Amino acid sequence: MEGFAIVLYYSNMRATAPAIRIYNLFGESGDLPDVVHCETIASRSVLHDWTLAVHRHARLHQVLLIERGGGEATLDGRVVTLRPMQIVNVPVGHVHGFRFVPDTQGWVLTIAAEILDEALLAAEGLRGALSRSAVVRSTPQIRAIMKQIFAEHAARDFGRAHVLRALSAAMIGLVARALTSESGGNGTIESSLFRRFEALLEQHHLERWSVADYAEALAVTPTHLNRITRAATGDTASHLILNRLIREARRNLVYTNLPVSTIAYTLGFEDPAYFSRVYAAATGVSPRAFRAQLHGDES
Repeated sequence: MEGFAIVLYYSNMRATAPAIRIYNLFGESGDLPDVVHCETIASRSVLHDWTLAVHRHARLHQVLLIERGGGEATLDGRVVTLRPMQIVNVPVGHVHGFRFVPDTQGWVLTIAAEILDEALLAAEGLRGALSRSAVVRSTPQIRAIMKQIFAEHAARDFGRAHVLRALSAAMIGLVARALTSESGGNGTIESSLFRRFEALLEQHHLERWSVADYAEALAVTPTHLNRITRAATGDTASHLILNRLIREARRNLVYTNLPVSTIAYTLGFEDPAYFSRVYAAATGVSPRAFRAQLHGDES
């Protein structure tokens, strides 16, 4: 219940126009309409005079590749200079903003949290590497895959969704490698305690464990567990628990034809109406409306 209270709190904050805006794609309130999204830096930045004010994405991970030009990035309060052939890693939920030099060229890859869940295995340690916002040097491999993703996203060829998922999985692996390589392989990989929490979360999220349950399984206090999750992701343990449940709900809405009530029961909710309220508070749209949007149904 603690996690549900938190998401309702954030929902109320949005209603009163918080200083840090929460978007899906910058300036948009609708859910990510595709497997992944890839666009040029210019396509959105030029509409905002090359400045994207600080904001965060509740359920999206972004990777930017600067090819020409540059500017500044604000990443969780730090201002970092952007130069050609650099990549910017922006994890889910991290506050960020950009001020680009006019005519900057490059790409922005946006990956839904559900895709990361499918691609990242806790034992491999990639999630820890990807959980910090950073600017590091790009590589020819990263540039080549980014161009492939952009071309595939723009096309509508057979097998497009599968290819985009595969290319995105390769991209996040290469980005994680670049992040760890530049830091000497240390510091970016989160502690074994956080990786154990991630593994437990995958095993028990459908059982609706509380923060206290996870803390007990890890032999730490809830306060210490929250300290670990904040250091790793910038978020509380309770919010990570809730977000994992919401991602499971979204996955069921996207990839199955199960009724919303059945999805609610599967996720451990005794009242489907309460599930719908929690989901709407977390995402800004009801489960039925989200599913309708996926099928292009205006009703």
